[in-house]
Amino acid sequence: MQENLHRFFRAARGAGVHVSPAESIDAMRAVASIGLSDRTVLRDSLLLTLAKSEDEKKALGACFDLFFAHVDPAQPEAKDDEAPQDAASSEAQTAQPSDQPVQDEANAELGPLAQMLLAQNTADISAAIANASSAVGLSEIRYFTQRGLFSSRMLETMGIQRLRDDLDALNDRNPAQAERLQAALDGLRDTVRDAVAQALALYGREETENLRHEILRNAQLSRIEPRQVAEMRALIRQIARRLRERYSKPRKRQRRGHLDVRRTLRRNAAWGSVPFLTAWKRRHRDRPKIVALCDVSGSVARVSDFFLLLIHSLHDVVSDVRSFAFSGHLIEVSEILEQKSAEEAMAEIMHKVGFGSSDYGSSLVDFEKQFMAAVTPQTTVIVLGDARSNKLDPRADILKAIAERAKRVVWLNPEGRMTWGWGDSEMPRYQTFCNVVRPCATAQQLERAVSDIVSAYQ
Repeated sequence: MQENLHRFFRAARGAGVHVSPAESIDAMRAVASIGLSDRTVLRDSLLLTLAKSEDEKKALGACFDLFFAHVDPAQPEAKDDEAPQDAASSEAQTAQPSDQPVQDEANAELGPLAQMLLAQNTADISAAIANASSAVGLSEIRYFTQRGLFSSRMLETMGIQRLRDDLDALNDRNPAQAERLQAALDGLRDTVRDAVAQALALYGREETENLRHEILRNAQLSRIEPRQVAEMRALIRQIARRLRERYSKPRKRQRRGHLDVRRTLRRNAAWGSVPFLTAWKRRHRDRPKIVALCDVSGSVARVSDFFLLLIHSLHDVVSDVRSFAFSGHLIEVSEILEQKSAEEAMAEIMHKVGFGSSDYGSSLVDFEKQFMAAVTPQTTVIVLGDARSNKLDPRADILKAIAERAKRVVWLNPEGRMTWGWGDSEMPRYQTFCNVVRPCATAQQLERAVSDIVSAYQ
């Protein structure tokens, strides 16, 4: 049971439940105290000792039900209850016809697996499958492509090769018994496949999730299928959470920099220049200020949600952020992003200004007239958009004026570089006045770009 608990802890970690060594020790002590006779009590005890939130309770409960679906935690204690059945079966065997010893003598020539299957002893078969699982390291399964490999290894460990020889021999002398054995073998294959599928669901969940997320991180945001939108939003939230954890924590210790020898000697002149007091050269860091302009027009409607989610996270990471959204005209959305949840903020912003025909020139004019004072020499201006202005005047001169006032201008474009300048794209004009221009066609590119922007202030 101790080995089963260790496997359960590994499966729980794969299900997203953080299980520390101390918590696993507490859980094992709890199991030792309550025993294994009551599955419900065992389940509740593990939930109490391991889960720290409602989400973890749900995940751990589902993991427990799946893990112990074919494992009886009180199996040693159930042997006494099975004793009457064994006695009854032995009495039935003694009441068999007189030709039973002859058949038993014939079966004795068969291998252990064939004898087990013909006897239809489910307890021994389950034990053999469990032993084979341990022998081949089934808990190390990670990907669905390994199901056939582990199934074959388990059957080989149980003696499938000897069983095939026994089937060939029985086909010659006892076809009826060979047919029974073949049916039992088919059932064994199904049982082994079910055990492998259960192990994959338990131990391969984390690797499968990581693989799916890695594929999704590198997928084109504009080509995300409707069924993947919810997963992509969850992935963007994880990116936003990582940004918050990485950059929003206050620094407890300020970097001291290099020792300032001159100031140290002057400060300690009264003690004969013995350096009781030290002086350090500290690097001055500007207080971060960010102005974000997000295109929410129809041409980028499929990626604007993801842009807004990242901008929403910036308000948690950087103290001084002003956010704007535009399509045909521009409005400030800082208050909406700060006071409402991400879903509510996105819905309200898209209702007010989203899905329109993009007009970068008109939007830049709105910004120049109303919000130009927000741009200072300490400000980083971030523009998220495809720079497609529907053949209208792009007013690149306004972006030039913004670049002259700002610390730097960063443009994140959801289209690849090959499309810049084609059709109604004004990216080559705007690129002239930007310090950084990056394609952000995938979630991974978007995370790197935003992380680089925020890290510049750390």
